[in-house]
Amino acid sequence: LFQFGLLDQGWWPDGLYTAPTDEALAFDIQKTKDLGFNVIRKHVKVEPARWYYHADRLGMLVWQDMPSGNNKGADAEANFKRELQDVIDTLRNHPSIVMWVPFNEGWGQHKTPDYVSWLKAYDTTRLVNNTSGWTDAKVGDVADLHAYPGPAMPPVEKERAAMLGEFGGLGLPIETHTWVDKGNWGYRSYSTLDELNAAFRDLLTQLRLHIGDGLASAIYTQTTDVEVEVNGVMTYDRAVTKLSPDTVAAIRRVYAPPPTIRHVVTASDRTPATWRYTTTQPSGNWFDASFDDAAWTAGTSGFGATGTRFANVGTPWTSSDIWLRRAVDVAAVPDAPYLRVFHDDDAQVYVNGTLVAQLAGANAGFAYVPLTGAARTALQPGKNVIAVHAHQTRGGQFIDVGLADVTERSR
Repeated sequence: LFQFGLLDQGWWPDGLYTAPTDEALAFDIQKTKDLGFNVIRKHVKVEPARWYYHADRLGMLVWQDMPSGNNKGADAEANFKRELQDVIDTLRNHPSIVMWVPFNEGWGQHKTPDYVSWLKAYDTTRLVNNTSGWTDAKVGDVADLHAYPGPAMPPVEKERAAMLGEFGGLGLPIETHTWVDKGNWGYRSYSTLDELNAAFRDLLTQLRLHIGDGLASAIYTQTTDVEVEVNGVMTYDRAVTKLSPDTVAAIRRVYAPPPTIRHVVTASDRTPATWRYTTTQPSGNWFDASFDDAAWTAGTSGFGATGTRFANVGTPWTSSDIWLRRAVDVAAVPDAPYLRVFHDDDAQVYVNGTLVAQLAGANAGFAYVPLTGAARTALQPGKNVIAVHAHQTRGGQFIDVGLADVTERSR
């Protein structure tokens, strides 16, 4: 079962952390189910028992976060452990809860392997997510990545499921339904419902490709707008649902058999490869297939800074720019070719001298970029040359490119 759900912070405009009625508690869960989602990540909050009763009754799966704290010093750590145990003791009889999440994005995170070992022994019936996003300690049952807007996925492992603990966050303020008139935000903002829904469906298209690659779950941010955050699928007052019927139908298609992904040119998350590279601005048409790159250095993919999250760094790259070239053999041009690109930050990708992708900013893992029209025509049976320029602006630093063939399966 692919788990696809919403990040739910449980905020209300009139009571903040307190829902106005029991019916209101049930409303959010029922609406989540009606929109096609099957899991809620209850984000750094523990709800009243009635909320979990409604989740049990309505058949909604729940990831339960532990509320975050500072947790500095022995007394704070002891208090965190005591409260974590209290949360489990209070909620463990609710069958809706399928996973404990002790930490989020490193907030107050400490002694993670110890907590995971204790949790697995204390409650043997549920999965444990050692941390959702950023600071994976390589323990527990899942590897969890956050990507905004994404989607992306951590590398597939033999012992842990690959999960996308947060993504999306597409923002749209609805006039007369916002907490404040100005200063609202989303991870990517839109002006109309049509624009928002089109972007949401584009995310779902990408998400299905990652499911084909082995992604086991995804959590979209978020259930409702929360004060100045306007990235909910509903407004803060629950009066407006932003998702259209077409988008709800697309959500339901997420559970269909995923596409088959054939990796024609593997990237570093599967099989690292040798590229030619330089960090000095090359002269001439460095991206052409006929360009002589013999003077460039040979290096193993991927290229980046050690410590960049979920990046398999084979060759260090710490300068502002890097230029890469690789000759690959393609027996036959795929019917539905996609680049797989992990870019942090900006990147341009060429195939046989044709610019096929111009990518701004950073993603938190490999994303799929369809090659259509002239971009697909650039691919030829036999030898092809992939050329890449990447530019670093801030934060993590990484670049790698692969090529995949995508085939949709019938139900």
